Amino acid sequence: MKQLYIVRHGKSSWDYGVDDKDRPLMERGINDAILVSNHLKKEFKAIDAVFSSPANRALHTCLIFMRKLELDVSKVIITEQLYDFGGTSVSNFIKQLDNSYKNVMIFGHNHAFTSISNIFGNKSIDNLPTSGVVKLNFDIERWQDVEYGTTELIIFPKQLK
Repeated sequence: MKQLYIVRHGKSSWDYGVDDKDRPLMERGINDAILVSNHLKKEFKAIDAVFSSPANRALHTCLIFMRKLELDVSKVIITEQLYDFGGTSVSNFIKQLDNSYKNVMIFGHNHAFTSISNIFGNKSIDNLPTSGVVKLNFDIERWQDVEYGTTELIIFPKQLK
């Protein structure tokens, strides 16, 4: 059995003249990440590995979740493969995960994360909003065998407000 938590970065700001990877979170993005991670903590068990896109907004969201879930920040691995907006790179990344990992959390971007949630999960969502989380379960032994899973959990910030 494998479990995958898919977390879209918090709401980011376009107010600064910076490259896309450097865009920061807005205050709402920080607050929503705190809200969702606090809610997730109620059902959260364990995690073997955490991966984040190198984009500032994704990494900042990841660090908020790590703190609120009381996870060791040293578990975070930054990977360019999650700086993907279509989904192909993210899908390939998932299928190349180390099989010793049973529970994995990834932080990244749309439209890739909505696509991945719909391709691999059994519940369709129109859009994974900023700070949204989808948890997928797979009845497999090897990540390379990921095809279809069960959508166990969907958390959107607006559901918690």
